[in-house]
Amino acid sequence: MLTWNREIIIPAPIETVWNLFQLENIQRIMPNIVEHKPLEIKEGVVGSTYEQTYREGKRTETYIVTDLEHENTDQRKHNKIEFTLAKTFKIQAAYTLIKLDEQSTRFIYTGQNEGINLMGKVFIKLGPKKSNDKVVDGFVELVRTEALKDL
Repeated sequence: MLTWNREIIIPAPIETVWNLFQLENIQRIMPNIVEHKPLEIKEGVVGSTYEQTYREGKRTETYIVTDLEHENTDQRKHNKIEFTLAKTFKIQAAYTLIKLDEQSTRFIYTGQNEGINLMGKVFIKLGPKKSNDKVVDGFVELVRTEALKDL
């Protein structure tokens, strides 16, 4: 299983950063997502599902994303999702924002990628951890960059 945990301070208000994770802005921070449509929105968000289509090069994958956890207060914003990619990987990711002051937000990005069949397990075991770290670091930096554009 691959896991990650990144934390940065973004010099932007918490609402500015949180806005990037809303349906209408998701492609700004996840540009490879070419379609993201709600299937079922539950009151309180937890249990809501979305059909998401991801494109990398010529390959396209469509999968169902489920909200596992959700919190939206003035001081803390949090969402945890889960999806299965290509019947091979079970991926969980959590995005947590903590208000430090009116102009600073701590962004915490955690997650795990678990192989669910033999191919997935082998890929995770043999795949370079550095490439996963590069993807995670790139995502965190893109969130920071996009938040600063909205100031």
